[in-house]
Amino acid sequence: MTNTESGMVSETLDKLRALQDLLHKRHQVEQEILEIPRLLATKTELLSRLKKSYLERNEQLVVAGERIEQLRDEAIEAERTREGYEGQMDQIKTQREYEALDKEIQDSGEHEMELRRELQREEDQREEMQSALEKEELLIAKQEAEVSEEQARIKSEVAAREKNLADLKAQENDITPGLDEELLYKFERIVRSTEGLGIVSLQGNVCSGCYMTQPAHFVNRVRQGEDILFCTHGRIVFYQDEEPSWDDDSSEEPDEVFLDDDEMFEEEDEDPDSEMDEE
Repeated sequence: MTNTESGMVSETLDKLRALQDLLHKRHQVEQEILEIPRLLATKTELLSRLKKSYLERNEQLVVAGERIEQLRDEAIEAERTREGYEGQMDQIKTQREYEALDKEIQDSGEHEMELRRELQREEDQREEMQSALEKEELLIAKQEAEVSEEQARIKSEVAAREKNLADLKAQENDITPGLDEELLYKFERIVRSTEGLGIVSLQGNVCSGCYMTQPAHFVNRVRQGEDILFCTHGRIVFYQDEEPSWDDDSSEEPDEVFLDDDEMFEEEDEDPDSEMDEE
């Protein structure tokens, strides 16, 4: 691999690291824009229920009014009937006629009183319904005001976040030129699904994103920096040296050693009994 190719990989990783934060912020803002109208939906639903209840109660009030008018007419008619019987008293000639007419007067009077009692009950109920409707009208007016305020607030907040979104996208556009489109698409999906951790360091042989130990040959490839590589959980990884284990006073660093898979697990062939024999 040439130095030019290595430099291109390093430049791509640098861009992805810078892009990661912007993408995560953009995804958060996009989610906020989706979340903002939820309170409005709740208030709108409540307003809808209040209006539906008001219409139902209003229909019941109309029916109650019609029933009251009917009872009032029946009571008036019962009163006229009673008065008509009472007017016939002057024409009574026999005891038998008197008893029959008196019974008619009593029956019509009782019917009239029953109608007037029912009329009173219906009027009382209508007054209660009317009072409840007036309260609902106040609640509806209050809820409509809250919905209007919420709509204005949402419009303002969405506008602010959309401006923020445009700024973030502009910053992304400053970084993305030169990046492979397929890599960019895949990277954005990784950032979205991993809550902002699309590119992470490989510390030693452990991925700092998923904390899983990676195979030795994979670690070597990451250290060599020849390709854009993904860990077993899908994140892009770059190598980050572990803290040096040599003496701080030493001016020389140990040479890097790249291990093969077989060397990671190979056991020493020396026979410990032979060392004892030599002693």
